[in-house]
Amino acid sequence: MSGRGKLIAVVGDEDTVTGFLLGGVGELDKHRRPNFLVVEKETSLAEIEETFRSFLSREDIGIVLISQCLAELIRHAVEAHARPLPAVLGIPPQEHPYDPAKDSVLRRARGVFSPEDLR
Repeated sequence: MSGRGKLIAVVGDEDTVTGFLLGGVGELDKHRRPNFLVVEKETSLAEIEETFRSFLSREDIGIVLISQCLAELIRHAVEAHARPLPAVLGIPPQEHPYDPAKDSVLRRARGVFSPEDLR
């Protein structure tokens, strides 16, 4: 990856992933592994977690975007990730509104700052 930036990985429903792919996010690494997973009704929880963990271990990925509802299903894996890179960001799926209580980045930021720091 010398001379190149890092990739964004996406885990979500078909509409979410397709939107990012149309924006140019999709790529295959040298081992022909994609940087995205379309989660359907038949997709097992084990496959979601395995793909998420594989994205965390890849050197070419700098950000992992995961639908908040899917992140909740594998919360233990999301919370166990403590390294700064790749950054893990929960995004709201189309059919669910954004829930700040499920946003791991926001929760971590709240732990860093006290209310007095924000005044």
